[in-house]
Parts: sequence; structure tokens; C-alpha cells
Amino acid sequence: MSDILKRTPLHDIHVALGAKMVPFAGYEMPVQYPTGITAEHNAVRAGCGIFDVSHMGEFWITGERAVDFVNFVTTNNVAALDVGQVHYSTILNDGGTIEDDCLVYRFPDRVMMVVNASNAPKDYAHIARHADKFGVQIHDATDEMTLLAVQGPKTASILQPFTETDLSTIGYYHFAEGSVAGQPAIISRTGYTGEDGFELYIANEVAKPIWEALMATGQITPAGLGSRDSLRLEMGMALYGNDIDDTVTPLEANLAWLVKLGKGDFVGRDVLVKQKEQGVTRRLVGFTMADRNFPRHGYPVFYEGAPSGAVCSGTMSPTLGIPIGTAYLPVAGAKEGTSFEVEIRGKRVPATVTKPPFYKEASHL
Repeated sequence: MSDILKRTPLHDIHVALGAKMVPFAGYEMPVQYPTGITAEHNAVRAGCGIFDVSHMGEFWITGERAVDFVNFVTTNNVAALDVGQVHYSTILNDGGTIEDDCLVYRFPDRVMMVVNASNAPKDYAHIARHADKFGVQIHDATDEMTLLAVQGPKTASILQPFTETDLSTIGYYHFAEGSVAGQPAIISRTGYTGEDGFELYIANEVAKPIWEALMATGQITPAGLGSRDSLRLEMGMALYGNDIDDTVTPLEANLAWLVKLGKGDFVGRDVLVKQKEQGVTRRLVGFTMADRNFPRHGYPVFYEGAPSGAVCSGTMSPTLGIPIGTAYLPVAGAKEGTSFEVEIRGKRVPATVTKPPFYKEASHL
């Protein structure tokens, strides 16, 4: 594994803006700008923010059976997607646990899978084993594409002058192929914040002109990984490596809605069928805490006095002003209103199971 961090095509712009750059998933990425995480978070909730998430991995799958192939290596039903539609899904291993979560895009003649940066090489190797059986080709376009997430309730009105595509015709979790600031782009009404917005898949060489054109409006706040994390946690959206990983199944992670057992065979299906029959023993829950406690990832969790793993994700919610987090509890305790404890600096502090999303006023609820 190389110790040399990759850089996105916008690296120099982030540095010039005074961003604090940190190692993330093999890339040097902006965690925050001088405005600070809370200001960036609030800008996305109230107006518009832009994230460089070019570290995400993109795979193009082509061949007559591209849909069948992606249906086999993921849990959701790709065949049910219309052309121009996107869905969220999981990639499982043979043991039924989660190798990664992903987005699946259905084009007229191909399928695009968008995966997490840190998992992209592993994911590619994992799904490529099945390519010959379906006669498909997989192209890893991760290093060729820039991904900009423009997020917030004002995004559509700010972005519309830059494209001839009528953004009002793109539904949530749908996309169109068009142009932005005169450059070819896949315009996808998706995001990781709960707010309205678009993710723009563009070629690396046009990343700077598009970024600069959007920023010249003076209406968009650059936002880093710090606010991206607090925004997604307020919505109860899972983060791979924190809330989900290859030790848990989608049924345990409250992602059963991504599992379509009736669609036919897929990797890990047999394990999930058995687990559904037997019932899960633990479940991912959201929680809140009183006072100014700060539940951090890795803090020990106790249910009825017994250890129950650790905090998966945790933060002080910038929008709500209360501590929020996620953890796995035994099924008996995974009910709204249940009390358990989080150990913070040697002291066990009460927490209450709360059903996500924690923030209930987002544009896309």
C-alpha cells in the first residue's frame, strides 16, 4: 500500500482557500475551510454548499447483461430501476456481511456503480470475479472523474443558469446527462446531506472551470469532510467503516429495505434468508444524550450493565444542539425510548434510543 496520498484535481484550489487538508481514504482531502465546520454545515442546511468528493470510486459496467450482473453483486433490485434512475444498495460477501455500500445508476446501455474511496480497489476485485459469468466488462473510472456535491435548499436555483437541462424535471434519485458551465456532466439529484442538491460527475480536466464558475456566484460555501459527516449523521445516514462494515449484515444495520430477497440469486443471499428466519440478535440504533456530552466513535457502550460494543458515529449536532450518535444494541434494547449507557472519560453516561433521522426538517424528508 503506497503511503503517497492522491490528490483531487481541485487540490490547489482547496489549499488556496485555506482548507485544512487531512489524509482520508488514501487522498489528501479538505476537512474544513477557515469558516469552520459549523458554518459550512449551516450553509448547506439553509443555503448551498459545495463538496469535492472526487475520492469516490466509479465503475462502469457494460455488456448485454450489465443489469443482471449488478443485480447479482448487489442487494437491491437493479432490474426495477428505470433508465435515468439511481438507487442506494449494498455489496455483500459470501458471508452476507457488507463489503461496501454504493449507488447504482441505470443508463440506457450501461450501469454505473459509485463506491467508497477506501474500498474501491477491494470492491473492484470482489465484483470482477463474477464478470466472466455474465459476459460484462468493468471499467474503473475512479481516477478519471471528478465528483462535486452541490447541496442545500437553494442549489437548484443557483445551478439552473449554468445548464440547459431543466433541473425541475430531475426527480430525487434520478439523473440526466447534460452540461454544466458548458462542460459535459452527469447531473444527479442525490447527496449525503438530506437536503436538495445535485452531484455532478465530470471529467477531471473540466473540474476547475466548473468549480470556479459556480463559486463566482458568491452564493455557494465550500464545505469539507467535517460538515459532510455531521450533516449525514443528523439524517441517520450510514458511514462505511463506522456504522457498517464487513462484520455486520444489512438486516442488523437497519438496511433491510435495500435487500430484495425476491429478485433472484445474489451474493450473500442464502445467509440473509437464514438470518431473516432466525431473527437478528443486534440492531443499529440512533441515540441522543442529555447535557453537553460528546459521544465519539469508539466510546464503550453498555446495555443493562453489559458491554454492547462501541459508539459507531457520534457528534454534537450543529443544527439541533444536542449530542447524537449510533450504536449496536441487543434487539431487546433496540426500541425507541430505551435507556443505555455510553462511557465517556471513564464515566458511564445515560443515552436514549432515538429513531433517525434526528433532524426532521430537511428538504428531502
